[in-house]
Amino acid sequence: MELTLQPISTQCCVSHRDFVEDDRVVCYLVREADGLLGRRDLLESEAANLERPSEVLCRWVIDYQPRRVEDNADRALKLTAENLFLALADPVNPPDETNTPLLQFLALMLERKKAIKPRSVTADGLRTVYEHMRTHQMVEVPIGNLDADFFIKIQGQLDVLVGGPKKTEGVTSAVAAVVEQTAPPPESPPSNG
Repeated sequence: MELTLQPISTQCCVSHRDFVEDDRVVCYLVREADGLLGRRDLLESEAANLERPSEVLCRWVIDYQPRRVEDNADRALKLTAENLFLALADPVNPPDETNTPLLQFLALMLERKKAIKPRSVTADGLRTVYEHMRTHQMVEVPIGNLDADFFIKIQGQLDVLVGGPKKTEGVTSAVAAVVEQTAPPPESPPSNG
């Protein structure tokens, strides 16, 4: 699944200072007041000065690397679910109530696509350790209850990822499909014969 976003900005949206290599940059994926998807990139030191948008879908921190001339501009516009998962799961991005449900959903989706595999559970039993198959990177994802209430709760974030319907239509068909795919099979009645 691919999500078309602007690539990382070259300057801080708060101070308007140009980013330099290895600056710590906080990235926000947001829904604007007009309902459109947006992105905010700012220096980590300026995070307290950001005027918070009405809806933050997720947040992550990266070390800024300027685009090279030979980089593919079209590819830079694509933020795949896999890239978003790796950004949110990076240890520099501590779990929070905004990111964790989205991270759990992405883990479920990527596990089904065999892009990641569960390898263990942490000693405290609170996180699943996944291996990203392409990079062999190990990431930890908080364990959660992925039931219908979970999907209803994160419907807005999922609408951004899967192109959801109008708000009046209730739970998206994509959410319903995931719930259906993850639900245990119904028990068949015992046969008499």
